[in-house]
Amino acid sequence: MSRSLAVNAITFARVPLVFAWLVLAVAHEFDGGFPLAFWACAAMLFSGLTDAYDGYLARRWKVVSQLGKMADPLMDKVFYIVAFPALVWMIAHQGESGFHAVAMLAFSILYMLRDTWVTFLRSVGAIYGADVGAMRLGKIRTALSFPGAGWVYFYLAFHRDFPASWNGPWLWTCYAVEAFLAGITLLSFATYTRAYAPYLLRALDRRGQI
Repeated sequence: MSRSLAVNAITFARVPLVFAWLVLAVAHEFDGGFPLAFWACAAMLFSGLTDAYDGYLARRWKVVSQLGKMADPLMDKVFYIVAFPALVWMIAHQGESGFHAVAMLAFSILYMLRDTWVTFLRSVGAIYGADVGAMRLGKIRTALSFPGAGWVYFYLAFHRDFPASWNGPWLWTCYAVEAFLAGITLLSFATYTRAYAPYLLRALDRRGQI
């Protein structure tokens, strides 16, 4: 297997791994067995690690490609689309907290809107030959999103097995993680908009030439 193919395989592995997490996590909600939760956590962990290592290996092996630049954020979007709504469902299914369910729903919608908007901006920029690779803030947001989702899931999977006195403080750490990621997402939204504004204005100008 060539190095380029290996890197792409790691990138695309994010999708089956997050779907494996989904199946295991939902099964755990109905079964409650520790092995299901353990393997669900493992699947989410490995899904996150694919994001950490595909870019690192691509740069180290000098096989960075346009396909990789486009595929990596797409795989991230699939992760968000699967993981965050599933977490909303788990919160509601457990009857854990109505406020947490609403907060996680708003958080999920914010993530989807930001990613849809950035995809649109990149598409416009690509028309005019812009570099559509992820920005530093976008990379930081993505890198933190995986452990953030993992922490919220870890709470949902195991909080019932720990002393009830732990639940309040533990839940507040989830709120803190979600609020922090929401803030980064809003900042990233603004940063991408500012960076791609010239291309967007050019596209809106009837005199803009491709």
